[in-house]
Amino acid sequence: MNGSADRKKGIILVLIGASLWGASGVAVQYLFENKQLDPTWLVTVRMFFAGFIMLFVEWLRGKDIWQPWRDYYYAKQILLFGVVGMMATQYTYYLAIHYGNAATATILQYLMPVIILGYSILSSKRLPQSKEVIAVVLAMVGTYMLITKGQWNTLAISDTVLFWGIASAFACAFYTVYPRELLFKFPSSWVIGWGMVVGSTVLMPFCLFEPVKGILDWQTFLAMAVVIFLGTIVAFYTYLESTKYIKASEVSALASLEPLTSVILSVGLLGVEFGLVDSLGIVCILGTVFILSRNK
Repeated sequence: MNGSADRKKGIILVLIGASLWGASGVAVQYLFENKQLDPTWLVTVRMFFAGFIMLFVEWLRGKDIWQPWRDYYYAKQILLFGVVGMMATQYTYYLAIHYGNAATATILQYLMPVIILGYSILSSKRLPQSKEVIAVVLAMVGTYMLITKGQWNTLAISDTVLFWGIASAFACAFYTVYPRELLFKFPSSWVIGWGMVVGSTVLMPFCLFEPVKGILDWQTFLAMAVVIFLGTIVAFYTYLESTKYIKASEVSALASLEPLTSVILSVGLLGVEFGLVDSLGIVCILGTVFILSRNK
């Protein structure tokens, strides 16, 4: 396969993965609003089954999926990643959707590159570059537009949505930065799979010993299948596979299709309203992704 075909394949794969992640968030909002499912129960079920399926597929392929647990050093990292990274990222994101909507939650989570940038600057004890300053300013302006909708003296979203949205951005930043050593040592499907299983296990005592709240019908299970299989397993593998064919900076920029997909589907299917100020805020926040993903 030539370079042009490889590049095209990589672009298609990352766009599929990002679109499925965006669609998954909208499906989650549908389950909260129309089926009244509990966020803790849904995120627990999603993580457990997605993680279990990933690990089970690897086991069927003859892989030694228990290897990370035989080394105390890596076992501690898996546990920390599962709780502070995987569980915290998923749970805060779901709560932001529950109290707000999928589009707003996803956009707020995309402040994550700016948080990683701040960590990088502080840890390396250097001054920020001009493009980094521009990215931070864009992120702040975009967020302000999104949460005020042009009414500069008041918030257009609740304090709860803002809190969980920002919390999901910080959790996602940890999720992105922390497991690098694990990913060099073990296949990414093992790290993600065990992270999901560990994260879901932590949440199980808070939801599995109570009656399931909400409506469980075929529509519920169809939406859950979208969340678990398409929005988690398929999205993860297509996104991961894309990194074999295109640069990481390009993957990061193209992945911004996720919040755009979430916004389009939220407006089209769920009736979420986004005006001119909201749209400008979204453009500003997504602009930070493109700026920070450009090569020096």
